[in-house]
Amino acid sequence: MLTCPTRDAVRARVRALKREGLRVALVPTMGFLHEGHLSLVRAAAAAADRVIVSIFVNPTQFGPNEDLATYPRDEERDLALLEKEGVDAVFMPSVDEMYGAGGDTIVEVPGLSGILQGALRPGHFRGVATVVTKLFNIVQPDIAVFGEKDYQQLAIIRQMVRDLDMPLEIVGHPTVREEDGLAMSSRNVRLTPEQRLQAPVLNKALCAAEDAAATGAEVSDLHNLIRSTLETASEAEIKSIDIRNAVTLAELEGPLEKPAVVLLAVRFGTVQLIDQRVISPDTQNA
Repeated sequence: MLTCPTRDAVRARVRALKREGLRVALVPTMGFLHEGHLSLVRAAAAAADRVIVSIFVNPTQFGPNEDLATYPRDEERDLALLEKEGVDAVFMPSVDEMYGAGGDTIVEVPGLSGILQGALRPGHFRGVATVVTKLFNIVQPDIAVFGEKDYQQLAIIRQMVRDLDMPLEIVGHPTVREEDGLAMSSRNVRLTPEQRLQAPVLNKALCAAEDAAATGAEVSDLHNLIRSTLETASEAEIKSIDIRNAVTLAELEGPLEKPAVVLLAVRFGTVQLIDQRVISPDTQNA
């Protein structure tokens, strides 16, 4: 497995692979890998001939009061896990390598970026869209794989790729969960023991909404059910509960008639967790 600290190094590797006629998949990450990331790597390996993983904690997607400085990192462990998975190369740029000096270009999908998590974290998705565009331009993969847990992020990236005619396929992969239902996240390690015990309430709320949706509940009833479930966790500070059209992320009201996505953001102390679930009034047709 190659470790590529520069754009030139990873580009040279990808060019060599493509000269052999091989399809290349990219899995962008911010490191501190867990089973959720590794499931993305396996999905990429199933869809392409070779897998490139990027590890880069992107400063432009963190707000001034967010956790950039404390975001967990363990590069040595990450590399060992990726080598075991048979990854071909890992792109590990520094901030200077990624952005350089004097850069002034941004990429933004305004409609999708200004709602939901984008409204709570102004500028976050601009940073995501810009760095993902740079990664696509640097690596030039045939496929890129992203987790569905970051549902809004995935929708933004798909829109960006369509709008800018980027020549690659975007693959979404289902959320991977711990045995107690908590969605895997690098931030989970920062939860206190009591917060970790309570954090699966997000999945509990999603399951309750899924069951209620199958019986024909109205959107307002689903909101109330989700909120009351989350409020059973004393450590949970609800930041947002959204039920949106699963494709367009448009707001919904009245009876649930089509598949919708439930998007949750809940803070435990200094750690904000997100989770999602696509629900349907008829689970057999979801």
